[in-house]
Amino acid sequence: MRERQLFSGLLLILAFVSLQKLCYCDDQTVLYESFDEPFDGRWIVSKNGDYEGVWKHAKSEGHDDYGLLVSEKARKYGIVKELDEPLNLKEGTVVLQYEVRFQEGLECGGAYLKYLRPQEAGWTPQGFDSESPYSIMFGPDKCGGTNKVHFILKHKNPKSGEYVEHHLKFPPSVPYDKLSHVYTAILKPDNEVRILVDGEEKKKANLLSGEDFEPALIPAKTIPDPEDKKPEDWDERAKIPDPNAVKPDDWDEEAPMEIEDEEAEKPEGWLDDEPEEVDDPEATKPEDWDDEEDGMWEAPKIDNPKCETAPGCGEWKRPMKRNPAYKGKWSAPLIDNPAYKGIWKPRDIPNPAYFELDRPDYEPIAAIGIEIWTMQDGILFDNILIAKDEKVAETYRQTTWKPKFDVEKEKQKAEEEAASSADGLKSYQKVVFDLLNKVADISFLSAYKSKITELIEKAEQQPNLTIGVLVSIVVVFLSLFIKLIFGGKKAAATVEKKKPEVGESSKSEDEKEKKEETAAPRKRQARREN
Repeated sequence: MRERQLFSGLLLILAFVSLQKLCYCDDQTVLYESFDEPFDGRWIVSKNGDYEGVWKHAKSEGHDDYGLLVSEKARKYGIVKELDEPLNLKEGTVVLQYEVRFQEGLECGGAYLKYLRPQEAGWTPQGFDSESPYSIMFGPDKCGGTNKVHFILKHKNPKSGEYVEHHLKFPPSVPYDKLSHVYTAILKPDNEVRILVDGEEKKKANLLSGEDFEPALIPAKTIPDPEDKKPEDWDERAKIPDPNAVKPDDWDEEAPMEIEDEEAEKPEGWLDDEPEEVDDPEATKPEDWDDEEDGMWEAPKIDNPKCETAPGCGEWKRPMKRNPAYKGKWSAPLIDNPAYKGIWKPRDIPNPAYFELDRPDYEPIAAIGIEIWTMQDGILFDNILIAKDEKVAETYRQTTWKPKFDVEKEKQKAEEEAASSADGLKSYQKVVFDLLNKVADISFLSAYKSKITELIEKAEQQPNLTIGVLVSIVVVFLSLFIKLIFGGKKAAATVEKKKPEVGESSKSEDEKEKKEETAAPRKRQARREN
């Protein structure tokens, strides 16, 4: 009995250790939502009248795994999940991660999350809308010219007290397929932020760098003085017309750019009296034409056929050529401006909004909100995670996302191979159909053309019948071949009885003449014997 209890205790210890290795799910996990159970009660749908989209607890296509589904197109959606207590982003590493799948593809829609900061007194999740303040916005968005994985930090300027949105520059693009994808943002204590898509790092940035965020979190030390004005005598012209230049006496500004070519001669055969266009002789006045309502009917014009063989028709005019005396409007040449001072700009002054930071002054995360407007349905959110350790996020990727993704990827690969095979078959079928149509036009197959054409039409309507059609046409050819080889003589004898062919008639007449020639000597021989 004692040994059995000891064995059971060891099993419990091993199970606990194994679970710890499998998933770092203790105090390092701030929030994890798998949507295995209906979300009612845990997630609060916005009651704002603008958010008419219906959220559903639904399975991911091809899996037994549930998620939060955007069920209708062209709707606004709003839903909130409050944390048990606000998360301080200033302490250590913070990992934001979730899965999203565009089951109907992605043409125009967002699937980002807003990590809300503590709201003002009196705010309720039912009142969640686009104006509810957030600390971080993260996730994919694609519509029109927008195609990015957003990372936006909403940061308070300590000097002005104003909250400013700082956008990650050059963010990753959004995968456009119908597979499950997992998005991860890792915020490090050294101000580094890393963006992962499907566990692969796509972007690394520094939160305090002006090269990575627009606008920069730390403002410029100086700004242009808004009160500074350009002096009236400030000359920004680098070049000016030479005041000492004089127009030459032979400069004719009135001379035209082009003149008639006096050396040109009218081509021989030019039809001066023929118009370039004539009334169409085949045109007739429409029967429903009403001269009073539609006006006098006139035949449409066509090119004069007589002009096709002539060098030209109508009045001949000399062609134009460039006027060698043309010089255009005279203007003085440019010289360096002795009064040039350069391009004016206001002087710089210290920026009253400037401040220095060692770390961003993050606002805590008190809730997660999904607030989107999308033209797509079938968007499925799943496995939303906030953690304090990258290993936790990696574990969830391997245990919740990766198995689904692998299955979906294999299915996609099979579908692409099937589609490629189908395209190849279609190309093959087109070649076959074109060849069969040419075969059907062969003269000695005219008796079978209607049958062959009927088979081809059936095959074009049902491409899967192509092989059967080929077999059928081969049978037709074999039947014809057998008739020609084995049934030819019998058929000829039958025809000979009815109506001799021209060649056969000539042959009969030749044989008849020979018989007559053979019979004649016999008659002469009989006369001699008598």
